[in-house]
Amino acid sequence: MPYRPNFRSNLCSRGWRLAVCGLAILATAACTARIDTRGNLPDADLIADLEVGHITKNQVLDLIGSPSSTAPFSGESWYYISERTETLAFFEPEVKERKVLVLRFDAGGVLKEMTALDLTDGRDIQLVERTTPTAGNEITILQQIFGNIGKFNTPEGGGGTVGPQTPGGR
Repeated sequence: MPYRPNFRSNLCSRGWRLAVCGLAILATAACTARIDTRGNLPDADLIADLEVGHITKNQVLDLIGSPSSTAPFSGESWYYISERTETLAFFEPEVKERKVLVLRFDAGGVLKEMTALDLTDGRDIQLVERTTPTAGNEITILQQIFGNIGKFNTPEGGGGTVGPQTPGGR
């Protein structure tokens, strides 16, 4: 009996190959890094136009736009902050680049100092793990739910409705 390839099994075999190739492509695409850029860092050509001692706050606003942040008390320091992070699959994002442009103004609003900072200028801050004690008892969710049963007084005249009452009880 001569061998005749079965068309159905051949088609099924091709289908599995396509499915495996498709899954391999999706798995490879899922492992590519996602790059996020955040913040407001003006173009280097515009930053070069800033002249210390000659340019005012309003001129800086017109030239490079509003800052990412200002000094909280005096407002004499402006910060332009930009950061680029890379996230691979489900891992923690990794900071690849950070740039901070600090502009300090004198009392007259004229630029007196310009400083550029990058990722190497950053410092790690030690977080405090303490918790603030609070007054009262710690109760579970069930104690919260069932603890309120029977604690609500019904309005005089019965009815037992909760919410705003209209005059005359209607």
